[in-house]
Amino acid sequence: MGFDCRRRTPRYPLAVDVEVTDIQSGVQVRGKTNTLSLFGCGVDAGQLLPQGTSVRIKLSHRGTEVKALARIVYANSDLGMGLAFTIVERQDEVILEWWIGEFTSILVEIP
Repeated sequence: MGFDCRRRTPRYPLAVDVEVTDIQSGVQVRGKTNTLSLFGCGVDAGQLLPQGTSVRIKLSHRGTEVKALARIVYANSDLGMGLAFTIVERQDEVILEWWIGEFTSILVEIP
């Protein structure tokens, strides 16, 4: 079966700092998001973790942090890693909504 690329919400080209930690091995990768949504993100990092890996992530942007659990849905040297969030606490979801709202309001204001 092929990769299903349909998403529940759009991803936005928002770059925030990210730490991705393999829950089993403890291996940690740092990078930047290249896309972000309420349900997942794309990550550019120097090292890739394998597809299917369960990870803990910490996103940092403008002095605020979001922590979540996720699963790596793809890992490709050209595309980076795609993560689908599996557990996001409500307070972290609110921060994600704020970041995305702030980003989309900037897009609307550009003449």
